[in-house]
Amino acid sequence: MKKILIGILVIGLMIFGCKSSSTKEKSKTVTITFESKSGSNVHGAAVFNEKNGEVTLTANFSGLKPGEHAIHIHEKADCSASDATSAGGHWNPTFKKHGRWTDYEHHKGDMDNFYANADGNATVLFKTNEWCIGCGDATRDIIGKAVIVHEKADDYATQPTGNAGARVACSAIIQ
Repeated sequence: MKKILIGILVIGLMIFGCKSSSTKEKSKTVTITFESKSGSNVHGAAVFNEKNGEVTLTANFSGLKPGEHAIHIHEKADCSASDATSAGGHWNPTFKKHGRWTDYEHHKGDMDNFYANADGNATVLFKTNEWCIGCGDATRDIIGKAVIVHEKADDYATQPTGNAGARVACSAIIQ
């Protein structure tokens, strides 16, 4: 009788254990390091973390001019050009107009501007369910793209770039 109860308990734990573990989504993480571009001294690092269908970008920068700056995801994971033009234009797989992230029309690579303090340091925190890490969906997957930091703020109006000026830092998003 004891063996039967232990067997039932073990089977029950296996069944319930499988159910609970199958509903937990593992997080995916990609860490990137930025290269200075266009003669700047901008340095930085960022982490993309995907959990429960939401991607969070956390980035830290130094060497920026104090004030407002644009940050975008660009279409190619190529930072080889000295001015980062090798990364191509803004990532726009849904063929929308450039705009503020909260606007109906915006590129998937558009993000909010951020501020560098008087010492040229800045932190960026951005969250969205419109991206994924390595999911294979060409309209959502950020792998194989690049992140570009610009010298100026995005005006959210000038098409297709936002008139954000030189590309001062670049990093490919690769696993």
